[in-house]
Amino acid sequence: MSGEQPWRGPGPWHGRGPWRFPWVRAGWPVLSSVVIAVIQVAGSGAAARHQVPPRHALDAFGYLLLLAGPALLVLRRRRPVVAVAGTGVVLLVYLAAGYPYGPVFASFAVAYCVAVRLGHRRAAWATLGGVYLGHLLLTFAMPAGWLPGTGHGGWWQELGVTALALLLAAVAELVRFRFEQIVARRAAEEAAVRRRADEERLRMARELHDILAHSISLIHVQAGVALELIDDQPEQARSALVTIKAASKEALGEVRQVLGTLRGPGAAAPRRPAPGLDRLPELVEQAAHAGLTVTVRSSGTARALPAGAGLAAFRIVQEALTNVIRHSAARRAEVLLDWTVPEGLTVRIDDPGPAAQPEPAEPPGGGNGLAGMRERAEALGGTLAAGPHQGGFRVLAWLPAGRTADGWRRDGADR
Repeated sequence: MSGEQPWRGPGPWHGRGPWRFPWVRAGWPVLSSVVIAVIQVAGSGAAARHQVPPRHALDAFGYLLLLAGPALLVLRRRRPVVAVAGTGVVLLVYLAAGYPYGPVFASFAVAYCVAVRLGHRRAAWATLGGVYLGHLLLTFAMPAGWLPGTGHGGWWQELGVTALALLLAAVAELVRFRFEQIVARRAAEEAAVRRRADEERLRMARELHDILAHSISLIHVQAGVALELIDDQPEQARSALVTIKAASKEALGEVRQVLGTLRGPGAAAPRRPAPGLDRLPELVEQAAHAGLTVTVRSSGTARALPAGAGLAAFRIVQEALTNVIRHSAARRAEVLLDWTVPEGLTVRIDDPGPAAQPEPAEPPGGGNGLAGMRERAEALGGTLAAGPHQGGFRVLAWLPAGRTADGWRRDGADR
């Protein structure tokens, strides 16, 4: 197999791609310049037969000038100032030679519009003014007979040229304004795409943090218990290892589910829905394996929550209990679900304290748990407060849940 890489271009064929005309492969600037050259040559020849008084017939030099303008247009994107100035000079030479009026102005008009669109407005204005002033001099200041084709114009003709110049300037400004609008809209769309990608990465990072922090904390506690009991009480050590296996399996399943969102459109759907408050008993059981007794109380009539609010409530409780296991000396915690406000749900997690002494291997400073919980609540339009309370620690979150067509308005992730 050779090391040559196949040419990858647009078209249904592989390898070198479909055959195209040389001027198509050269690009739009060359192709459009060829079209303008054909228009100028054919149009000027046709216009020469209907002009009064008659102008000089086109000769080799005239055809050369008609082709010189389109040739300069090839540079209009890379060298817009050179293109507009060059086409302006060619146009003045053509008019001074007395050749027929016609679409010879097309090259200069295109070069002028492109220069204005690309931001070279002063150079374009100066060239337009120079061309207009040159035409005035050729029409009124140059004595008849000094140059062919001069001194034959009148004020009506000059008024027409003035109108054309003003029209060209207006069209160029409209093109520039429209182009800037398109660029601004594309920039806004790209910024929105980047913002959505950043928000998605942040959401996934938050999910992974909550899943791994809870599971690893549970595994850490159970591993310590197993190490202490493996010699004297092997059966209890075996129970701790079983808990570690179950927690790790649960964490792996949730991590796969989160990472599955990175797959393409053909990826398989999640095997189970996102966790919600219906899985609180699992959290209570896992906390019990880590030696933490959790009491769950409910106030008011429980209601079904949108998936986004349910997931946020579950993760907030999970992270709060993880913090109790890791950072508190208390062996009990209380979770309150307050449904008394119809517009939303209040979640309160109380840790009676006191705070535990950090392990020697634990790095100083806090993690991202509290910030992640607050971001979850704020993403739904809710609030979260966390801080010391009566010698312990309290997390208090309010999550809105309005009405939808099926009874509830979906907030946050469901919007």
